Amino acid sequence: MNYSQIRAFHYVAMLRGFSRAAEALSLTQPAISEQVRKLESDNDILLFNRERKQITLTPLAEDLLLKTKQLFELEDTIDDILSERRSVLTGHLRIMVDSAFHLSDRLLRFRQKYPEVKVTVRTGNSEDVLANLRSYDVEIGIVGSENPGSEFEKVSLGEADIVAVAAKPFDVETEKRLTMQDLKGFPLVFREPGSKTRQKLERAAMAEKVTLKPEMVVEGREAMLEVVASGTGLGFVSEAEIGNDPRLTRIGLAARDLKMAESLVYLKQRSDLRVIRSFLRS
Repeated sequence: MNYSQIRAFHYVAMLRGFSRAAEALSLTQPAISEQVRKLESDNDILLFNRERKQITLTPLAEDLLLKTKQLFELEDTIDDILSERRSVLTGHLRIMVDSAFHLSDRLLRFRQKYPEVKVTVRTGNSEDVLANLRSYDVEIGIVGSENPGSEFEKVSLGEADIVAVAAKPFDVETEKRLTMQDLKGFPLVFREPGSKTRQKLERAAMAEKVTLKPEMVVEGREAMLEVVASGTGLGFVSEAEIGNDPRLTRIGLAARDLKMAESLVYLKQRSDLRVIRSFLRS
C-alpha cells in the first residue's frame, strides 16, 4: 500500500474534487491525479466516476473512504497521545442532534474551555444521527434511542413525557389528558418515519388497538412545530423540547410509558479521540 496514493484518494473523496484536494495538500492537481490514477491501475479498480468535470464515488470508494477516515483519525489520535500535555486543544468537533435542547449547556462549557476547537452542529432524526456516527461524519450524537447499538457508548441525558402540541387557542382544556382514542378526532401532524417520537406514539396507540393516521407528515421537529403553530393540527414532541413558543399550547397524553429518553452517544472505537474525551468532561 502506497501512503501517498491513499492520502491523495482520501482528500479527493472527502473534498469531492481533485483541485480542492491539491489545494488542501499543497500539491499540484496533476500530482494528485497521478497518485489516484496509479492507485486505481496498480489495484485494477475504479474509485471515481468522472463526468463533466464532476466526480462521484463508486461503491468500492465509499467503502475505502470509511477505512481511510479511520486511518487518518488514528494518526491524529497518536499525535494527541504524544502531545497530551499541550494546554491548547485544537481541531474540529462535529455534532449531530435530534434536539439542540440537550446540548446547549455542555456546548457552552466546552466552547469556553476550548475556544480553539471549531464546532459544527447539525440536526436530524435519531436514525440520521446514528448513520452519521457510523460513517465517521460526526463525532458526537444526541438521540432519542434507548438502545443505539453495541458499537456505541451512551451517556443518559434524562427523559421527559411526550405531549401533544397545538396552536392557541385550543378547544380542549389543557388540564385534560388526551387518550389515544381521543386523538382520532383531530387532524394529526407527524414527524418523518425515522422519528423516535413518532415511533413511540404509534406503538402506544397500537398497544390500545388504535390506528392513528396523520393528516400531514413533516420532516424535522422545527418544521413540524411551525406547521402546528399555523393551526393545521396536533403535533407531538418531548415536553423538554417545546421551548417557549407563545403560539403553542401543550396537552398531556394518557398513555403508559410514553416518554422520550435522550442520550449522548459516540462510537466506542473512537473513544480515544481527545476532542471527544474533552467534550465528555465539559
